[in-house]
Amino acid sequence: MAEFTLFTHPMSRGQIARWALHEARADYEAVLVDWTDRPPALAAANPMGKVPTLIHHTPGGDRVVAETAAICAYLAAVRPASDLAPHEDELADYLRWMFFAAGPVEQAIVAGAMGWEVASGREGMVGFGSLDRVLTTLEGLLASRDWVCGSRFTMADVYVGSQVDWGLNFGSIPPRPAFTAYAQRLQARPAYQAAKAIDNALIEKART
Repeated sequence: MAEFTLFTHPMSRGQIARWALHEARADYEAVLVDWTDRPPALAAANPMGKVPTLIHHTPGGDRVVAETAAICAYLAAVRPASDLAPHEDELADYLRWMFFAAGPVEQAIVAGAMGWEVASGREGMVGFGSLDRVLTTLEGLLASRDWVCGSRFTMADVYVGSQVDWGLNFGSIPPRPAFTAYAQRLQARPAYQAAKAIDNALIEKART
């Protein structure tokens, strides 16, 4: 049995978890989830029935991790040899920007995609304020450094980078120079390329 089981779908946030597994050099088995017939094992592991859901098979028993940012952080923590977890001086940036991507960035982009408008004067009642404020904040970070924590790639780049990469591909994030340059650095990584090749092949197979 592989050390990890990943419940995923190629057209989902499961792409982020697969990339994280490749960056962590983890031994994993992927279980592809049919939206109309979700496997009982997924429901048992995660009552929400969401993908990605990760099961870590350990000598002490199975550990279940859901929510994509949590999966990324968990893999960095339990695979220390990959050196993807933050060093002490990187911890503040690592946590700040990973949670920023999981909260304000995703909320703002989803709100825009759904056509939800924040009433004037009520921006302070939502976690993101406005999409423009979120994007300007993220742009300021990425214009000032190569990676989320500075000069070194960490697992925070898998999660933050996936938000940027996805947003550029689907037009929900504008192609500002800081965003496109960051995405190009991510796309040059061998683990990114290996993981995306698997999911892209699965998507192509489903279309034929």
